Amino acid sequence: MKKTITGRNVFQQLKADLIGKDSYRGVTLTYSWLANQFGHFSLGFIPTFLLFLYLKKRMPETQASLYSAGAISVLWLAFETINFLGPLLMSKPGGVKKHYVFQPAWGNIAFDTITDLLFFWTGAFTASLLCAETSAAAIAVVVLGLLMIYPAYYWYLTKMYLQAPAYPFQFRLSQWNTEHIPQEDVALIRQFMDHKTPGMHLFLFGPKRSGKTSLSVAIATELSIRHRSAVYTSAMKLYCMFFDHDEGTSNDMLWNWRKASILVIDDINPGDPIKEDIISPDRFLSFVDTFSTNDINRTVLKETSVIWVMGDSDTSSQKWRDMLHSIGVERGKMISLNLRLDAGTEPSTTAKYDLQTQS
Repeated sequence: MKKTITGRNVFQQLKADLIGKDSYRGVTLTYSWLANQFGHFSLGFIPTFLLFLYLKKRMPETQASLYSAGAISVLWLAFETINFLGPLLMSKPGGVKKHYVFQPAWGNIAFDTITDLLFFWTGAFTASLLCAETSAAAIAVVVLGLLMIYPAYYWYLTKMYLQAPAYPFQFRLSQWNTEHIPQEDVALIRQFMDHKTPGMHLFLFGPKRSGKTSLSVAIATELSIRHRSAVYTSAMKLYCMFFDHDEGTSNDMLWNWRKASILVIDDINPGDPIKEDIISPDRFLSFVDTFSTNDINRTVLKETSVIWVMGDSDTSSQKWRDMLHSIGVERGKMISLNLRLDAGTEPSTTAKYDLQTQS
């Protein structure tokens, strides 16, 4: 059975984030999210308090506290509205709208924006309540607090799904961009992501800097946001994990590769300038069939959706398909893409990381 995150897992992670020292164990995505939302709360609280200090000299304190909270709330609403609608309505320099190979998940982004606003507003009305107690501010704090429960749980849980796979970097599918992928291939990637039954296999071929790893991480990231358990690993590490007998996980792991719904296997073969494949399908299968775990390994590979990051030549694609078919994978569940670049063109940097995507 594939692993999902339980309420107990969430509580343990929350306890670690609230009590643990980030200087000792590093910063997790869940800790960063908590710190980010505390920042949003503070950006509602502090300006409201400062505005109250100014207004209370000109009007009654109860009125000043409510006006301050209302003004700061409207200010942040305007800011977040512009921040959200900007990518939709505004053009890049030169008057051309930004082109997306994969459209951003606007619904997901809108939900994130609403969550931020709830924290802004809660901070503002909390400050209002502390500055001058009013029933309106008290009701606003209670209502906003109740409205925050589900978004806070959803996003904290989502961050747990995103940090457990140990992706090498954070990358959304909408950030992946290239001029060298046909719409048919985009549709195949969508097919892989939207397939309801497990056991889909996506082979990504392409030369250096074609964006294979970036695309694999982006696809898996979107599936993690859908609360699918995932694992990212290099091929060399996976070969060693094939030998593991114990299916249990350590205290700092929510699941291993056998319990994941999505598996990303990176660097199976190096590609150009290394001409020959280092790992053949037969050699890969020999690692799978090891000791008494061979039946387990075969079953897991058959039942897990896997993204295979291959070399630059897809001439061996059929051999890899035959290998998977030999362990029971249906041919209809295999997709192969080659992210080859057009001859004579410079590689487009498909992994241009936009550091301004997080609010």
